[in-house]
Amino acid sequence: MPKFLMKRWHGYHVVSLFTVAVLFIGILTYYQWQLGIIGFFMLGVLLIYTIQARISFEKQLEEYISTLSYRINKAGEEAVINLPVGILLYNEERVVQWVNPYINQVFGDTFIGKPLEDLSEHLLSIIEEEQEEGLISLKEHFFHVEYKKDERLLYFFDVTETVQTKEMYEEDQTVIGLIYLDNYDEVTQGMDDQVRSKLSSQVTATLNKWASDYEILLRRTGSDRFLAIFNKQTLSLIEKTKFGILDEIREVTGKEKIPITLSVGIGSGDGTIRELGALAQSSLDLALGRGGDQVAIKEKNGKVHFYGGKSNAMEKRTRVRARVISHALRDFVVESSKVIIMGHKNPDMDAIGAAIGVLKIAEVNGKDGYVVLDRDEIHSDVQKLMEEIEKHDHLWSHFITPEEAVEMANDQTLLVVVDTHRPSLVIEPKLLDRVDRVIVLDHHRRGEEFVTDPVLVYMEPYASSTAELVTELLEYQPKKLKMDILEATALLAGIIVDTKSFAVRTGSRTFDAASFLRRNGADTVLVQRLLKEDMDQYVRRAKLIESAIIYQDTIAIAKAAEDEVYSQVLIAQAADTLLTMDGITAAFVISRRQDGRIGISARSLGEINVQVIMEQLKGGGHLTNAATQLDDTSLDEAEDLLRDVIDEYLKGGS
Repeated sequence: MPKFLMKRWHGYHVVSLFTVAVLFIGILTYYQWQLGIIGFFMLGVLLIYTIQARISFEKQLEEYISTLSYRINKAGEEAVINLPVGILLYNEERVVQWVNPYINQVFGDTFIGKPLEDLSEHLLSIIEEEQEEGLISLKEHFFHVEYKKDERLLYFFDVTETVQTKEMYEEDQTVIGLIYLDNYDEVTQGMDDQVRSKLSSQVTATLNKWASDYEILLRRTGSDRFLAIFNKQTLSLIEKTKFGILDEIREVTGKEKIPITLSVGIGSGDGTIRELGALAQSSLDLALGRGGDQVAIKEKNGKVHFYGGKSNAMEKRTRVRARVISHALRDFVVESSKVIIMGHKNPDMDAIGAAIGVLKIAEVNGKDGYVVLDRDEIHSDVQKLMEEIEKHDHLWSHFITPEEAVEMANDQTLLVVVDTHRPSLVIEPKLLDRVDRVIVLDHHRRGEEFVTDPVLVYMEPYASSTAELVTELLEYQPKKLKMDILEATALLAGIIVDTKSFAVRTGSRTFDAASFLRRNGADTVLVQRLLKEDMDQYVRRAKLIESAIIYQDTIAIAKAAEDEVYSQVLIAQAADTLLTMDGITAAFVISRRQDGRIGISARSLGEINVQVIMEQLKGGGHLTNAATQLDDTSLDEAEDLLRDVIDEYLKGGS
């Protein structure tokens, strides 16, 4: 406390004592007037001293306030001029009126009289969007900007060191990669030891060189597995090459006529080593589930990025796995009170056929099975099949509505999802929450969205159809199987539709499954009758095909008129037809659907991975067969988006 303030505090006490003294002397004078006179004299002297002290106090207080005001103004001027904080004022035309010396000192330039956009476009966007604060980059510096709209004032706080430290931290984060040689065991089975050793050496040498170039710690953990440890900065560099190591391995081994492909799962983020390892394994499972020959990068926040996947997957599923899955499925069926089978929305021939196959598995194991079907939302292609099923009293009695399925589901119910693995695509998503045990049977490449915690998953992207997978599961059921003609025919129809009459995605196992169904009564004449096309539909499809143009020399793109509406089936059929044309390697058909969304159907012969292209438009599917739906867009905008994605793909995009 200043001395004069201390004096002021003492002054208050003096006044109080003076009052007491007057009262005391007054009483004293009453009894001893001589002593009272002396007391009043001394009190007068004290009063004069007190007044002088008061005058001195006021003078000192005035001097203190004057000095303090000067010091505060001086400190303000020093802060504006010398503090490491930029201050900028601009006028209504967004022209700089004044800056403090710090800004000129940092940038070595004079901004007064210049428009704000000359300083930074991002700064202008902060003002236009009326953001209270933001981060901008100016001449190798990073600034946290605070915006005062009413004063047209901007403060700049230099956070360059903070941003750079954060970048260094993020770049140095550990990344774990698991590398798997997709088909190593298959191609080296029965191979001479010398040839196998040479092939292994070539693959290892290529991977070691790649690891050395990017300073990756690479260790072999098995004949077909490697562990890679690196950091986020290295991952960014590798991503810029679109993981060219996939192509290198394919080319090196292809020269030996033994093409081997890689699948890579990467865990990235700020988690622990254990968490990153789990992410890497999950990513590898995802890459393998999508057919292999690709990289899946999963971050801790759940985001997934894919690279590669441009080659056709080699069939490598075994009958041993089919038998194991078949027996596991039987165990789950036996342990359940009932089985509910559900496909995707607007089920096609494959979904219906596969559902009927699983229904048969439930029947041979003595359990009640039910197929969920929304009669108002079925594929036009399966209309004739449904008419046949309705005539089959026993089979039709096992078809129920989504509402009935939700009502009858309980903790002991087994739910089998066929021909899809995405919760958003199933007929009744509520069933996934009502049932504890869910089994997924699908032949599509695995996407980021997946059913939560299924008890059993049988996903084989190498299979032609889900009907083919279910047929194999039927073969390995331990009880003797007696199939009805319509049941076997429905499964065969699913295979025929998805393979375009055994023309695409057809392996030796596809013919084995078809042969089994034929032996069990499948009627090929009935299949042809079920697949017959309406004349009006044929004419409409021809009109859609007529609009096709050739893009990038070998790609056909057809676009319907803005006022025309086509079903997804018709769009897909048009794409299939375009693919049969000479010189066409891929076909895309764009049209408005009945639900108002824009549908794009994509087909290819394998040279172009249409799944990768459709995934960029939030869709998915197979390497040769994919689709997507777009909201809030026009046909022209959809075509522009498609062309941009195709261009990016052909340039080597992810």
